[in-house]
Amino acid sequence: MKRALAIMVGAALILLLATLTLVVMPYLQMSAEQVPPDLEPYTERQLKGRQIYIANGCVYCHSQQPRDPSFASGDKDRGWGRPSVPGDYAYDTPHLLGTMRTGPDLFNIGARQPSKDWHLLHLYNPQAVVKDSIMPPYRFLFRWVRSVGEDDPVVRLPEPYAPEEGYIVPTEQALALVDYLLALDHTYPAPTLPEPEKTQE
Repeated sequence: MKRALAIMVGAALILLLATLTLVVMPYLQMSAEQVPPDLEPYTERQLKGRQIYIANGCVYCHSQQPRDPSFASGDKDRGWGRPSVPGDYAYDTPHLLGTMRTGPDLFNIGARQPSKDWHLLHLYNPQAVVKDSIMPPYRFLFRWVRSVGEDDPVVRLPEPYAPEEGYIVPTEQALALVDYLLALDHTYPAPTLPEPEKTQE
């Protein structure tokens, strides 16, 4: 009986220590993290687009966390922007850091590709923009129509990708997803970014 009690107390202490180490301490540390002053909350439409991003599994092929050049210089060389800091994710719930990079990092895709037309074309037919892209097309986010109004959004498809007649127009879901992607612009200064180490000459 005493042995069983000792095992139970030991297990409870281990669980308490693990909770303090893995949950409480990171929470306290992150709650004090400085939010960059230029970081803006998502709009309602961008949040809707974010949910579409999640629902379509974009996070499985794209990360949103450029690494510090001292850890891996490749991210900077690819033009993915400055390293991310914890404050950059203040409005991200859940966080979409990603685990794989089958496609490029999207932390700054809104700055690298600020054109709505480019994103719509890329979602409809990735190979029309990047010839060797292995990204699947998301054509279910678009529809074919025979005619459009003057102010209706249209996917500007180059030859030979355009339909023989009619137009390809984005659904509200496609437009919301593009709004979210355009919001991924973290080119503002990050106050908590570590200063690069000075090399001795």
